[in-house]
Amino acid sequence: MKLTEALPTEGLTCVVGAGGKKTTLYALANALERAVVTATVRIPIFDPHVARVVVTDDPVSAIEENDEWPLGVVPEREFEDRYRGYDRTVVEELARETDTPVLVKADGARMREFKAPNGDEPQLPANADAVLPVASVHAVGEPLSDAVVHRPERVGAIAGIEAGEEITPAAVARVLASPEGGLKGVTEGAAAIPILNKVDDSEDETVAREIAHEIHERAAVERVVLARMAEPEIVDVIRGA
Repeated sequence: MKLTEALPTEGLTCVVGAGGKKTTLYALANALERAVVTATVRIPIFDPHVARVVVTDDPVSAIEENDEWPLGVVPEREFEDRYRGYDRTVVEELARETDTPVLVKADGARMREFKAPNGDEPQLPANADAVLPVASVHAVGEPLSDAVVHRPERVGAIAGIEAGEEITPAAVARVLASPEGGLKGVTEGAAAIPILNKVDDSEDETVAREIAHEIHERAAVERVVLARMAEPEIVDVIRGA
């Protein structure tokens, strides 16, 4: 199955979570005929993953004048290794002013496999059409610690497990399906599509399917996507009853 058959292909799509968020952004951007990649939080330098990056306070004009896709737009190179993200209101206006799909990194995870948001996250534009909460299935079986999890105390509070306890499929599902976790800030009109990433073999797929079914038990999401975004490849789409 193609990425464009499983994931949104138009409108304003925000990617949150951990374990393949940026990979998902870039893979989807390159699967579309035209796409804009941006962020409402800091984002590592991503020039190699798009046709070009424009540093600008006027992203709408940058899109209108562009003829190379996908296009990255950011307001500032904040550090040597990262760009600053736009304020949410800028991205909201950008999405209103263009019919090009806009893909947004809307939180951070410090390269961990799994996370839950803090009080200031995620930075979702109010007019987001879809939110993709990402988690890596490789977190399952690992102890709850900051070696694998970003904000382990938040994950523990939502999942009901203590530091050092094994992360189970049910724990991942509880976080992804929670309005304090993967669904935090998702407005009523936006589609939530959890992505279980790094499904690299049959064992991972078994784990991912268990998580997906648990998510459907806990949240009214239309589908859960199983993927290997580094390929990129969709393994399966698990739909609700």
